[in-house]
Amino acid sequence: MAKVAPEGIITALDIGTSKVSALIAKPGEGGELTVLGTGQRESRGVKRGYIADMKATETAVREAVEQAERIAGFNIEDVWVSFSAGGLVSDIVKLEVDLGGHRVEQSDIDALLKAGRNAIDPGQRMVLHAQPMRYTLDGLGGVKEPKGLHADRLGVEIHVVATEGSPVRNLDLCVRSAHLETKSIVAAPVATGLACLSEEERELGVALVEIGAGITNVSVFANGVLTGLASIAMGASDITDDVASAFGTNRAQAERLKCFYGSANMSPRDNHDMIDVAPVRADEDAEGTRITRAQLITTIRQRLERLVAEISKELRRLNFDDPVGRQVVLTGGGAELKGIADYAQQALGRPVRVGRARGLAALPDAHSGPGFATLAGLAMFAASNPVDLRALQPTQQMVSRPSTGALFQRLLTAFRANY
Repeated sequence: MAKVAPEGIITALDIGTSKVSALIAKPGEGGELTVLGTGQRESRGVKRGYIADMKATETAVREAVEQAERIAGFNIEDVWVSFSAGGLVSDIVKLEVDLGGHRVEQSDIDALLKAGRNAIDPGQRMVLHAQPMRYTLDGLGGVKEPKGLHADRLGVEIHVVATEGSPVRNLDLCVRSAHLETKSIVAAPVATGLACLSEEERELGVALVEIGAGITNVSVFANGVLTGLASIAMGASDITDDVASAFGTNRAQAERLKCFYGSANMSPRDNHDMIDVAPVRADEDAEGTRITRAQLITTIRQRLERLVAEISKELRRLNFDDPVGRQVVLTGGGAELKGIADYAQQALGRPVRVGRARGLAALPDAHSGPGFATLAGLAMFAASNPVDLRALQPTQQMVSRPSTGALFQRLLTAFRANY
């Protein structure tokens, strides 16, 4: 009988369009994370980030987790799961209460947070995160610890991320069908940003573009929090499909061509380098073709042009239109394409780099690329022990001077605890 996981063990599970990956890590005394085991399986039941085949996805989840368990040497019971499908919305809800000039006590903070819990009404959406990020004292923002300070007014900024409920329920059902408990479902951009972006980058302002297999998530960070989200129904698998269609081969061969010979940039030598392409069917009379590397790159760039145009459009919509010092970080499996950072930098007209996970010890090289940044970020998010207002009990206390962004219009109503 396999051993039970020691106390404090964290298991992250990333269910994507192309792969299902698992990671088991142990937090150290200083907060550092050490990877104990990883697992990966091909994902066959997920389309554009949504579960389309429950049985196939359940099987991939079970096999990926079992592989990680064998390496770690024990069984796990619960997992932190990423949600990367479209429909995510993010906003900052601001609330304020009068104190009358006395010192801020813990009871004042608790009452404000409970009132903040009541103040969030996402309409028909399901709340994934409701985290207090920072406090305000008499309008002064950026206060991380208000306890013990005097103020006439105490406020809080709550970061809320919500999405449609049905895809999240399907994800939870799939995990439970694999005999695992869902510790929490985390929005992928929140986890990925934690893994790839420094605290200073998130404060100054940065855009994170995660190019997955079936979907590309664009997220903007400012003042330390995620301020805007957008999803594009296009990803790296579309490039693979374009290659397969253009040169009459199957997806597996097209993926190999893209990874080994593909690039986002062209060079004069590419017109002379020849590549053998296997036919769709391996019949005896079937003949493959030969193409130049330039032909392959041209096909790849045609899809990239469309994708980068959509990314640029979403960045403008998210008010990330100042090119001065506003960096873009590419991550996800699509960011592993050779030369993509240089291509995106020229197309977007702003600094671009490829983001990889940082801060995990003993992370295998095979899982250290940008395609596994969300997986690492999930473990880091879990280790940070985040405060979530959904865990607080409702209260009838009301607060003054409420304000909110455009995404959540109906505030100061009972928070929907049971979705």
